[in-house]
Amino acid sequence: MHDLRRQALESGKTVSRKARSKQASPTSSRPSSQPPSRAASRSRAVSRAGSEEDEAGNLSDETSFSTNSIDELLNGDASDPLTDAWRADLADRIQELFDRKRSSVQGREKCLATYGRILTAQYAGEDIRGKEAELVLAFLKSIKAETSERETILAIKALAMTVVTSPSDRIYEAVCGPLKRVISDSISVPTKVAAVHCLGTCTFFGGASDDEILDNMAYLLEIVASDGSFIDAQDEADPVVAALEEWGSLSTLIDDLADESEDAAEYFVDQLSSSDPGVQIAAGENIALLYEKSYRPLTEDDSGTEFGGGDIIADPDDVPGVPKLVKNYDVYRRTDVLKDTLSDLASLNTRRLSKKEQKAIRTNFADILDSVEYPTHGPRYQNAISQDTGKRYGSRMTVRIHKEGVMKIDKWWKLHRLQALRRVLQSGFVKHYEANPIVFESLPYPAPSNYVHIAG
Repeated sequence: MHDLRRQALESGKTVSRKARSKQASPTSSRPSSQPPSRAASRSRAVSRAGSEEDEAGNLSDETSFSTNSIDELLNGDASDPLTDAWRADLADRIQELFDRKRSSVQGREKCLATYGRILTAQYAGEDIRGKEAELVLAFLKSIKAETSERETILAIKALAMTVVTSPSDRIYEAVCGPLKRVISDSISVPTKVAAVHCLGTCTFFGGASDDEILDNMAYLLEIVASDGSFIDAQDEADPVVAALEEWGSLSTLIDDLADESEDAAEYFVDQLSSSDPGVQIAAGENIALLYEKSYRPLTEDDSGTEFGGGDIIADPDDVPGVPKLVKNYDVYRRTDVLKDTLSDLASLNTRRLSKKEQKAIRTNFADILDSVEYPTHGPRYQNAISQDTGKRYGSRMTVRIHKEGVMKIDKWWKLHRLQALRRVLQSGFVKHYEANPIVFESLPYPAPSNYVHIAG
């Protein structure tokens, strides 16, 4: 297991490079026209606001890769308790998946749904170990055949849960091509969305090399830059949101994004003009991550180096032991224009959106603007001074892990990884965080502030 985790998340220092030349240059991203079906994306946008007033959503939807309430994401595990009978049930479902010739579409849908439900609610690493290759082949048969939309999406979800439960350095190579074909060729937008998320999960945990990670980031950027037309999903919001989210997740594996930042920032800034709140927020979160990653701790080796004005920033409270940060590179040429755009979104008032949608945009973009101005500030940073400590409250987003304590989500890279894990694990996040080593290692508790990837 150590070698599998190591292959998935370790290797040497990941060094960024320019994306390889593309067969066709990405079209300039433009403000998206109102997408025909945007309910799911707008629901995600509303949920990101973190409102305690949001009603709990259905996190047990076996075909969903999205999360609903941010409160549930951070503080809850709504999975139904299973008895020890789940092991026998899982073994039966695995055997049923292997016996495809004797199955019907409805039978496979039921089998895949049960398999995914069990792997979500329980950590079944030992139960599927040694069977990964055969399971992947079974899932790929359903994915390639696309006999029904439900079976295809359930198979994609089962594949993602399998790679998170028992990572293997051979999974990525086997699934990358088929997933990209589904993303490009499927006539079902929900199938495209599920496949984009699964591609991100398999790239993160399935043994992709450094170059393959960067290539897939470039592929996802093509989807964003073309407003979905690159995968024949013109002006569909959900595939663009999925591509933005998975780009952000994969970018947390990269030490230095200097070569990628300029192009990526251009496309993300373009998407701030989208008519869909989900697209805007996902693009904004990636912008905040880019600014966060453009700074590094100031070290003694920098003592003889001259830096320009504004290139060095200090902790506003001068906390002992917290180093100053120095800017490595510029993320975006017109940061002044970007700040104006973010400020407009942080104070948005329009009749085009519901009150919840407006609140989601205002809340998120207030955070994003703050991080662009002060890259030391993470999500939900509060400048208010605590009467008890005399210092700023700082980031107040936390995850309660049952009795283990509270993890502060005070960096954008932490939020991106948390959201990526939660998209796959949904109501089983806490269970897997406690029992699944690969999940814990991807977001360790307590996590170092400059954590990038795990050395074995």
